[in-house]
Amino acid sequence: MLFALAWRNIWRQPRRTALSLISIVLASAITIFLLALQQGSYSAMKENVLSLLDGFAQVQPEGYADDPSLRKAIDEPDALAARLETLEAVTAAAPRALTYVILSNGPRSYGSAVIGVDPSIETKVSTLDASIKEGRYLKPGDDGVTVIGAGLARNLKLKVGDELTMLGAARDGSVAADIVTVVGVFATGAPEIDRQVIETPISRFQSIFAMEGEANMIAVKGRRLADIQNALPELRTIAEEEGLVLRNWTELEPALHDVIMLDASFSVLLYVSLVVVVVFIILNTLLMSVLERTREFGMLMAIGMRPSEIGAMVWLELLFLAGIGAGLGIAFGAGITAWVEGRGLVFSGAEALFSQWNMPSTLYPDLNWTTALAGPLAIACSIGLAGLVPYARVRRLEPVSAMRAA
Repeated sequence: MLFALAWRNIWRQPRRTALSLISIVLASAITIFLLALQQGSYSAMKENVLSLLDGFAQVQPEGYADDPSLRKAIDEPDALAARLETLEAVTAAAPRALTYVILSNGPRSYGSAVIGVDPSIETKVSTLDASIKEGRYLKPGDDGVTVIGAGLARNLKLKVGDELTMLGAARDGSVAADIVTVVGVFATGAPEIDRQVIETPISRFQSIFAMEGEANMIAVKGRRLADIQNALPELRTIAEEEGLVLRNWTELEPALHDVIMLDASFSVLLYVSLVVVVVFIILNTLLMSVLERTREFGMLMAIGMRPSEIGAMVWLELLFLAGIGAGLGIAFGAGITAWVEGRGLVFSGAEALFSQWNMPSTLYPDLNWTTALAGPLAIACSIGLAGLVPYARVRRLEPVSAMRAA
């Protein structure tokens, strides 16, 4: 009976009910779209930044992250990379060697990181080859060549075809020197990469820096970052069996992780504020309804209905509003989000901003069960909890005083 009475009561004032439902529907739809866009942006940001150079995870010697020394090396990196690629989540594993050198072109000298890569595998892990703006990327069979960041090339006054002198220390402590030819200039949009990184074939690197077929890390890539995240236990087991450590994306890009967490924190405040505003709007509407119906409640108590039953009826009215509003909000919000997800949301004029994270200026929301349900359910549950206020108020009513209410 209470359900039937509550359902009938919410339609006694159709205009008030419609306005309340519109508030819940719009708030639910907004949270769905913003949360999906936010998650889609985070996923794109992480995958694009990591795909540029780091990979989705890396296997390294113990302590290499704190002290990246040539002496901390991986024996038989090709065999380990092949073993990692046997995992279903891993699409490619690329051995790399890295050290720091002085680069010179005539009187100009700059410090830089030089990375030795296998051109036949590296393009499956890194998208650096897609950032080449002059010349070409490394290819199998190359020897004595390098690709260089645009900022570094500008500082050293280098162009494609010029020779570049490298001077550093080999693994055995001897002086390592080489002259390489610039075959390509890349521009990633990330200043710390464009001004500080060059790449050369790993075979040449191993010869010059006395690495003897060893590498300093193995970069791992999957179809999606989520696939590698799910496979972290298996990857970590393989690394530990070889006496190595596995570093996931948060360890490889801590600054990116901090940026995402900071943005997520501010977003939570926005969502909480939106939920609170909607809850107070609906609660105020219901409290006004309770005040207007005080005499009606008094008459119901006079004919034998208990205050707790009346309070439950009022609470059910609010739950009906919350449930209907949340359901319509999910349908409306998910529909709009799915439509945008299929076409993308273009941010014209923001290309320079997005290029800092190696991202296109078109973002795609990520509509899934979490983004579709989290906001509407939070709103509905909050409204349901707020319904305890009118419920408690109605339970305190006395029949005589309630019937005398103006």
